[in-house]
Amino acid sequence: RWVLSLQCKGSRNFMSALRRAVEIDFKEKDKHKSQGLYLLTTGIPDQETHTISAYVAEVCRGFDLQLHVCLFSVLEDVDSNGIIPARYANPTETAIAFKEIVQAANGRFHWFGEAGIFESDDITVIVSEMEKAKNYSQKCAFLVESLKQRS
Repeated sequence: RWVLSLQCKGSRNFMSALRRAVEIDFKEKDKHKSQGLYLLTTGIPDQETHTISAYVAEVCRGFDLQLHVCLFSVLEDVDSNGIIPARYANPTETAIAFKEIVQAANGRFHWFGEAGIFESDDITVIVSEMEKAKNYSQKCAFLVESLKQRS
């Protein structure tokens, strides 16, 4: 269920948007089997990472929801309206901050840009599963080969 689209016009006031989502739109949480928030962003929030992480950890436990972040790295430091954000971080620092926030929210982190995918929790899990399957396949092949040699 898609609840709402929050826009922080002219800023990245993440705390305000998150408070609105959890305090207004998730009031009827008992009517829904699962809840999730998806943040689509191009930069670091206006607030400090540790403040957001603490709030997110508390809220996500209280509402049994997860926060997932999709970070799109752009090359320019100024948005299309020419507004300079209240807080600046380079793309790597921004990714590190959002990974901390997502970890506090038991969510998933995805980071991509014009060049492609830089990091994705989902892709990491898929690659891990593929490697496990490959290892099991190799073990099965060795087992079959050893059984053939015995007979």
